[in-house]
Amino acid sequence: MLQIYLPIAEVTINVATLLFISIVVGFFAGLLGIGGGFLLTPILIFLGIPPIYAVANGANNILAASVSGTIGHWFKDQLDIKMGILITIGGVMGAIFGIFVFKYFLLQGSVNKIISIMYCILLSGIGLSMLIESLIEIRRIRLNRFIRRKLHTHYWVHNLPFKIRIHKSKLYISIVPPIFFGIVVGILSSMLGVGGGFLLVPIMIYILGMPARLVAGTSLFIMIFIMIVVTLLHAINHNSVDIFLVLILVVGSGVGAQLGTKISIKLKGEELRAMMSVLVLIFGFKFGYDLFLNKIIPPVDITSVLQPNNTNALADFAIHASQVFPWSYAITSMSVAILVGVLAAFSFKKFL
Repeated sequence: MLQIYLPIAEVTINVATLLFISIVVGFFAGLLGIGGGFLLTPILIFLGIPPIYAVANGANNILAASVSGTIGHWFKDQLDIKMGILITIGGVMGAIFGIFVFKYFLLQGSVNKIISIMYCILLSGIGLSMLIESLIEIRRIRLNRFIRRKLHTHYWVHNLPFKIRIHKSKLYISIVPPIFFGIVVGILSSMLGVGGGFLLVPIMIYILGMPARLVAGTSLFIMIFIMIVVTLLHAINHNSVDIFLVLILVVGSGVGAQLGTKISIKLKGEELRAMMSVLVLIFGFKFGYDLFLNKIIPPVDITSVLQPNNTNALADFAIHASQVFPWSYAITSMSVAILVGVLAAFSFKKFL
């Protein structure tokens, strides 16, 4: 089986396994409007990739899936750009703050344990809430109990200062809640390499009051800009983006996101959410199990300098570029992700 050595992460990994995983994660991204990082990053960690590299490369992979999925939803006119910009403003601020927090724990040597604790709590909580919500919805549909809902439910957050009209979503709302929730998502993205869509989607529906048909595309649109900032900051601060890992992941996620977008109108969302919630719960319990048995991957020494092994010219070039030209290296990695996402979206539009 085809194995590849990741020169930045210093891990040997199976290409077919990575490609399959990225396709599945991209599929969920396009289907549900989530970045997919809360699935991909834990899987990379379970495969033996140190968390510092799993977080950075998971973020870059979310960028590819988000670009691909956003274009797919844009073709179907399912984006609210104005709301997306508001949340993105907060997301960028949160991402910058989150990088400083990440670096603090990294220098303390406790970042791997912090990431594991956060994932254990986050995935267990999210998986349980998703499972309960989806089971209730499945039961309601089987009993033919249809609830007549108001167009919008107004909470006190809607009446905060600085209100603006968002025509696409038919909302008149304060800019404070979108920016605040964007900050929360940005912090999580920097710390855990997640897109935050698993939090953002229910927030946009149940708190901000956006129409459900606009939520998935808008969430992916927001993730594009947050992931650009997260990937860039991780690359220039920690030299943790591995171009070989990026290439494999973004190809799979770009294709998977289009598959998810294409069949999103054909599947029963509540049953799919139930199945995914079980998977999320398993990941959460796995982190808890590893914490209990103290099986956390040892921290990486970011002060050490990677040395070329003189056996692979491309690997040596990647190591050199990441250390000497971190900005250019990061921009190249993100450009690859964006290009693959765009190509996947337009290819599926033309041929499928």
